[in-house]
Amino acid sequence: MNHIFVTGAAGFIGARICEMLSEEGIQVTGIDNFSPTYDIALKNYRLNKLQQLPEFSFYPGDITDFDLLTQIFEKNKFDAVINIAGIPGVRLSVENPWLFLEANTKGALNLLEVCRRNDVGKFIQASTSSVYGKDAPFPTPETADSSHPLQPYSSSKKGAETMAYAYHYLYGLDVTVTRFFTVYGPAGRPDMAIFRFIKWISEGTPLKVNGDGTQTRGFTYIDDIAQGTILALKKVGYEIVNLGGHESVSINDLIHRLEDIIGKKAIIDYRPIFKADMLANLADVTKARTLLNWNPRINLDEGLQQTVAWHRQEQSWLQNIKID
Repeated sequence: MNHIFVTGAAGFIGARICEMLSEEGIQVTGIDNFSPTYDIALKNYRLNKLQQLPEFSFYPGDITDFDLLTQIFEKNKFDAVINIAGIPGVRLSVENPWLFLEANTKGALNLLEVCRRNDVGKFIQASTSSVYGKDAPFPTPETADSSHPLQPYSSSKKGAETMAYAYHYLYGLDVTVTRFFTVYGPAGRPDMAIFRFIKWISEGTPLKVNGDGTQTRGFTYIDDIAQGTILALKKVGYEIVNLGGHESVSINDLIHRLEDIIGKKAIIDYRPIFKADMLANLADVTKARTLLNWNPRINLDEGLQQTVAWHRQEQSWLQNIKID
């Protein structure tokens, strides 16, 4: 593939995908609307790095703007679209579900339609492990029930998945849905636990933990997620593929590991658990191994070391990032 359109290019996952594609010599065109769901200083940081790459070009804009997408696709010949754009966040989706329907479901539909009209051969739709709901088996395979999401966020992503299937069925568009499991790493989102915990422990601020900390997550390092998504450009027809870490830890264990790396004790403020939160997640990645020849390579301890090192390196401006 020579030219790929990546949405959410200034976002955490999208930016790393753009960077890795560019390193492979692939021309990348990105789009991002700089949604203020978290401090846009992080998006500016990521985009500034990308704009140093000769293979990268950028459009400011929103995938819910169909006319803009039409203009972009008329000016460029894309071999594939990687749709990472969308509004993230379990809690925010409970407060404003309409925002998620617009960005995550309608935005995906707009992209699918411009792909159809412009003969784009490949479409990757980023989704989430949250579609598996509360009764998933562990580790969770792609065949597990995904029809009982717990919040509008995962519902909006499930809608994008099924819309992508419809375009595959009707028009022959080759589609891979990648379901991500709890991504972390340098330049991560400040609304995610690891970013918050590193900042709070480093600054001596109490950690806000919803629940008793025994809930578990299969944390996945950003480079593994980006590499898996790039491998998913393979022609498959229509497939759903989990991309997730190979180890599951409790939130309490995560805090202890960060304490050891940072060299400071955490002050923990345990709060009531949020009803829309999943109690556990862990990916069965058998399908990713066989279909994409993908394995997560960065274990949690190594990934946390690299993430803390980045925070220390960028501390001069990260200290001004506001998080709730």
